[in-house]
Amino acid sequence: MKSWKLTMAPLGVLVAGVLVLMLKKHVLGIGQASDLLQGVDFAFLPWLAAAAVLAVFTEFLLVRRQEDSGIFSIALMLASIGTVEIARLKEPLFAAQLRWVCIGLVVFLLVLRFWKHLVRLLDYPYLLGLVCIFVLGLPMVFGTEIGGSRNWLVFGPVSLQPSEFGKILILFFLAAYLSDHRRVLTESVRPFLMLRLAPLRFIAPLICIWGMAVLMFVVEKDLGSALLFFGIAVLMTYMATGSKSYVFLALSFFGLAAVISYMLFGHVRVRVAIWLNPWSDPNGMAYQVVQSLFAFGTGGIWGTGFGFGHPGFIPEVHTDFIYAAIAEEWGLIGALMVFLCYVLLFWRGIRIALACQKERDALLAAGCASLLLMQAFIIIAGVTKFLPLTGITLPFVSYGGSSMVSCFILLGILASLSKGRREA
Repeated sequence: MKSWKLTMAPLGVLVAGVLVLMLKKHVLGIGQASDLLQGVDFAFLPWLAAAAVLAVFTEFLLVRRQEDSGIFSIALMLASIGTVEIARLKEPLFAAQLRWVCIGLVVFLLVLRFWKHLVRLLDYPYLLGLVCIFVLGLPMVFGTEIGGSRNWLVFGPVSLQPSEFGKILILFFLAAYLSDHRRVLTESVRPFLMLRLAPLRFIAPLICIWGMAVLMFVVEKDLGSALLFFGIAVLMTYMATGSKSYVFLALSFFGLAAVISYMLFGHVRVRVAIWLNPWSDPNGMAYQVVQSLFAFGTGGIWGTGFGFGHPGFIPEVHTDFIYAAIAEEWGLIGALMVFLCYVLLFWRGIRIALACQKERDALLAAGCASLLLMQAFIIIAGVTKFLPLTGITLPFVSYGGSSMVSCFILLGILASLSKGRREA
């Protein structure tokens, strides 16, 4: 019964949010209201009904298969909050976001159905690494620059962000490679200066992944994906080996590359300058960051109220800066509750990882949970000026099809791995 209540709560948030927006839009004044249904575009209703049916069916399936349904309820809550916010910020995109939620739920079910086949990919770590590099390199050749980052592939009316699916491939590669070579990476170490490292031929694939992250940062102007890929590679390496030497080597490598990039490329210097002092150009390059800070200040503790703020002053508020809109209208309390959902999702994912019987399954589950939390932290830190501004999305919340589908794939992996915990 508790599981079903957790599933119905996000759907209630979604429906209640839509009704609030309809009331606010059509009430003309005190004592005078137009017909609530007059002029309403009901194109979203079929997708809303489809999302509700898919959510209930998915919950039923998870309970029947004895898989972790808590992570699904948390993700559905985040998706509901994001969809309501998009209806508030960009009404024409409301139906499109509901459609992407439905597609994400279908993909989630497909991952559950074909997991026994997908898990076999872990037997081919080098092939996974090559495919990952190929996918990440596509925008360098065929990419289109959108929002200042050359990380998009455009096929007519459809735009795709390969890095969203590349992060799943890198998780599979790291889980497979690190589990296969853990003993070599930890026991066959040799002293090198103050570090203790394995022979070069064993750490070369990791260095290749680190280099790819830096190359993305330089060529595609995609700081967010670079931080995300590099961070998850370092974190999973440490989880597998427990060696601080690899962490120190990776951070030194990234720091050196960052200094060289700062000296050679102007867009890197602009990002750093905006981060250090956005008030030097508040109406120019730093406009988004400044408006985001104003939104946080305006929201205060309790917020201005849903539908009563002015987040529209922030460009692209429905993608990169949707957390600033939540903070303005829902206040500090609402913003912290959203971040708490990511922390709870991470906690349940780590519990799944600790209960896995196979080492590679544990690494894969921990990587999925860490990736979702790390991505949320990077974009939240960017809109609050804790880190330089990045162009990644807030998982399950920001508008975007590639992000929504990839996040539900990660969720499907976690749910599939949780079945082994129940059987054990």
